Amino acid sequence: MDRATYQRLYDSLATYEDVHRIAHAEHFDEELLFVIHTHRVTRDATRRFYRVKHQIPQLVKQWRRGRPMLDIARELKFPPVLLGQQMLGELGIPRKRVWGTFLHPETAPDARLRKEVEDLLAADMIYSPRGMELQRDRGRRGEERLARWLEKHGIGYRTEKDLRGKYAKTPDALLDEPIIFYGQKLTWIESKANFGDDVELRKNLRRQLAPYTELFGEGAVVYWYGYVDGAESPNGILLWDGDTFESITPIVPPRSEGAPAAHHSRGPVPRSSPARPPGDPGSGPGGTSVAPPP
Repeated sequence: MDRATYQRLYDSLATYEDVHRIAHAEHFDEELLFVIHTHRVTRDATRRFYRVKHQIPQLVKQWRRGRPMLDIARELKFPPVLLGQQMLGELGIPRKRVWGTFLHPETAPDARLRKEVEDLLAADMIYSPRGMELQRDRGRRGEERLARWLEKHGIGYRTEKDLRGKYAKTPDALLDEPIIFYGQKLTWIESKANFGDDVELRKNLRRQLAPYTELFGEGAVVYWYGYVDGAESPNGILLWDGDTFESITPIVPPRSEGAPAAHHSRGPVPRSSPARPPGDPGSGPGGTSVAPPP
């Protein structure tokens, strides 16, 4: 996607309703637009997290006078679940119970808070448990597509589960033997169930991709929803979008003498970490971070 189009979409996708509107009007893939919308919302929430946090005592006073939490969240243009969790904490509810209330609204201390929490959950497609499950599902589907491609081409590989405890960081697929793509030997492939804009590419390179090259050599990363045109491929790392990747037929050299027999995973390993309350940094499958900093 060219940068001008991406920036226009990023600027336009302020709300979940914008995702449906633009998908219908401009015939973009709705899931792609939702991924871009998620980037915008999570980055803005991270940037403004402490600014909003300082306002929480005054916001709780408004709530005590009868103003719904959802109205306050919409006025602030802040994720409803994040705001609600902070406000419940200000009401003296212990942190574990706050998150438990958002998992099970029926456990709320009273009827008003239960209704408030239910409304916040319904309005938040990113930070709610439902939103986080959608994110995990995108990650699982990306890893399944990667596994099918590897198995289609008879490429042996090990997953994160296979490698757990052996290395400080592990890619989604560490190849038993390198494959060759336009003369470049690739030893690992990472699946990213998001869109690779400049911010995402820098973050992924620093946190994951550069360490992989140091540990295992050259590799590739698949951004299933694409990446911005002109994005520079870091040294030793190829960038692929989903359609390009699935059309590739790599060269698979004969197994070297003495090398272990090809290992095929029975399927990708979902990164199914539990949903986290705000303040605990975390990321869902595919590496899309959805929690502001502590």
